[in-house]
Amino acid sequence: LFFDDAKRASQLLDLTLTHRGQSAGAPIPMAGVPHHAAENYLARLVKLGESIVICEQVGEPNGGKTPMERQVTRIITPGTVTDEALLDAKKDNLLLALHQQKDAFGLAWVDLSGGRFHLLLVPDESSLKSELARLQPAEILVHATLAEQFQGIYPIRVRPAWDFDALRARERLKAQFKLHDLHALGESNFSAAFPAAGCLLAFLDMTQRSALPHLTRVTLETIEDYLRLDAATQRHLELFENNRGGQTHTLLASLDTTATSMGSRLLKRFLARPLCNHARLLERHEAVASLMQNGLMNSIHQSLKLTGDIERIRSRIALDSARPRDLVQLRDTLAALPALNQLLTPVNASLLAIIKQQIAPQPQLLSLLLSALIDNPPVLIRDGGVIAPGFDEELDRLRALSSNANAALDQLEQAEKLRTGLSSLKFGFNRVHGYYIELSKNQADSKAVPAHYQRKQTLKAVERYTTPELKAFEDQVLSAESQALAREKWLYQHLLDEIKLALAVLCDLATGLAHLDVFNVFAENALKSNWTAPHFMSEPGITIIQGRHPVIEPLVHPRFIPNDLTLCTDQHTLLITGPNMGGKSTYMRQTALIVLLAQIGSYVPAKSLRLGPIDQIFTRIGAQDDLAQARSTFMTEMVETAFILRHATANSLVLIDEIGRGTSTYDGMALAHACCAYLANTIRCYTLFSTHYFELTNLSTEYPCIRNVHLEANTEQGQLIFLYQVQDGPASKSYGIEVAALAGIPVEVLTSARDYLSNTTKKL
Repeated sequence: LFFDDAKRASQLLDLTLTHRGQSAGAPIPMAGVPHHAAENYLARLVKLGESIVICEQVGEPNGGKTPMERQVTRIITPGTVTDEALLDAKKDNLLLALHQQKDAFGLAWVDLSGGRFHLLLVPDESSLKSELARLQPAEILVHATLAEQFQGIYPIRVRPAWDFDALRARERLKAQFKLHDLHALGESNFSAAFPAAGCLLAFLDMTQRSALPHLTRVTLETIEDYLRLDAATQRHLELFENNRGGQTHTLLASLDTTATSMGSRLLKRFLARPLCNHARLLERHEAVASLMQNGLMNSIHQSLKLTGDIERIRSRIALDSARPRDLVQLRDTLAALPALNQLLTPVNASLLAIIKQQIAPQPQLLSLLLSALIDNPPVLIRDGGVIAPGFDEELDRLRALSSNANAALDQLEQAEKLRTGLSSLKFGFNRVHGYYIELSKNQADSKAVPAHYQRKQTLKAVERYTTPELKAFEDQVLSAESQALAREKWLYQHLLDEIKLALAVLCDLATGLAHLDVFNVFAENALKSNWTAPHFMSEPGITIIQGRHPVIEPLVHPRFIPNDLTLCTDQHTLLITGPNMGGKSTYMRQTALIVLLAQIGSYVPAKSLRLGPIDQIFTRIGAQDDLAQARSTFMTEMVETAFILRHATANSLVLIDEIGRGTSTYDGMALAHACCAYLANTIRCYTLFSTHYFELTNLSTEYPCIRNVHLEANTEQGQLIFLYQVQDGPASKSYGIEVAALAGIPVEVLTSARDYLSNTTKKL
């Protein structure tokens, strides 16, 4: 690295900044990293959001006779990473482009490391924010007019207006996906996303400097096909990240016992994109049931552990960046397919039948890799020793010249002794002078030295010579290694080209393995934790019998208390009261998580679930400031509540937890009363509304669709005991002072609080 790049890298990577040469009379700043450690430094730069230009030597070494040509071979940015060492194995790495058309937004995103390309149109900014929260792109490409809107929230890269040109976008799409027209890409419905797709393809062309043969399919997404989860809901339900910013005790962490990284990534996609289509969900449940009935889970899990990350290996093959060990993983995966495929013979679920076809054995490709690669090759092809003996005659010959040099030299030495009669003659080699014939001083001074011997080096006791024959041998041996490496590189590239012919097969294979892994995890969880298949209904309603929290139950089993829930057209709102720590939030969250699990195709932690159509899940749980947006706790609460009131429908599930706490008692109570009434009587959605304002329990007399329930607790000998059971009717008291005692509030403070409460109650 030189000039400003060197200065910046030295700051970011804590490198020593030095100098080499001069420019305009000033020293040229320089910094560098060891070649063998380059990947570690690249990973650090990518995580910092930097772009890295890779320049590589092209052509063959020429002994320093002329400067070697170097070219930019690719540009690595956070959204275009494909190297295994730079990627999180369990997380998609997405590059997203965004284009605004009036109030709507067209989105296009690509997982370059996985070979997936998607288009989506969203109607407004709130939907856009929900989608960005779901996708969590590593990098977003935008026009300058949108940059400020997302700066500081997501990694933004501003692209010129012509990258979003609609006509250019259409041509790029047709060229990449080999289409005569764009009707297959939903031209009438998705044209607003085409400029974003064009920008994406232009950026990939600039950074990759090569064709993208693994990008052959476009997935057209519509938000109506999926159960929507906004950013707040994902956060409140702790789907992927807990409230401390970690991954432990999240729903994903609780579910994810996948055997493959492909399966882990797919499971996360399932959770972020639940289905609304009951027919597709029933197919998933059928697959889970079939695996359980045949008792295949452990065998499948063990077989899947033998497979590699085919999704990402396929992409690296397509981009000519696959390493030898990528091909070994592919070989080992192909070797595992016959046994894995055989395991699915007794199953008859439709999705498993498709998977069985997708993971069908590929004997020709396996045979090629078995014959081409040694068992345990080095990391890089430039190290040599990757191609197996017997695969290529010319490579074997060149290797033999190099490895058998000593034996050949011994033969030359014996033949030369016989021919010349010089008994002290011996052949040798050193790195400075190469191969030589060595004679003692006595014999060197005699007239027996052949005339064609050329003096090479004079030492105190010996003379060293070379001959035309020995020089030819030297040239042959010394060049054999470099020739062998060049031949091996050529063979390796030819091998990649052969495998590229099977990219479509590898795409299906990756899809099949990932889906089998996820369905197998669903079956394992169902059997291990006694989960049941949900029953979907066309009529509205949610009925849960003995529901449990999928994350908390395993942590406290068998002490977890299951609870029922019934919401229907006539009574679709539960007003929940009870003490703090009594289980209100757990009950509410477990309801949402049970519904969510059903909508991804999993079994659910309940004795039974009957579920009607659900289009969205909204939550307003917990309290925290939003310092980035300069919002107080109360303002954050109101913003999230306003979003729910504007976007919920009669088919939405809404969770509201203790709204109105951040302002005065009467203001808070008034807001809570109005919000609950609006949800119950105007939107008429499925609502779980918890509160400490006991005055709100009178709403059930005004609105019959509201039902009061409470979490049971009582006191024994002055000690508060939580029963965690949901009972009909409002709670009799809040037990706030008793909970404060559990928290360790000093006795004198508690006594004062009780006196104040007693006096205030008497006045009322």
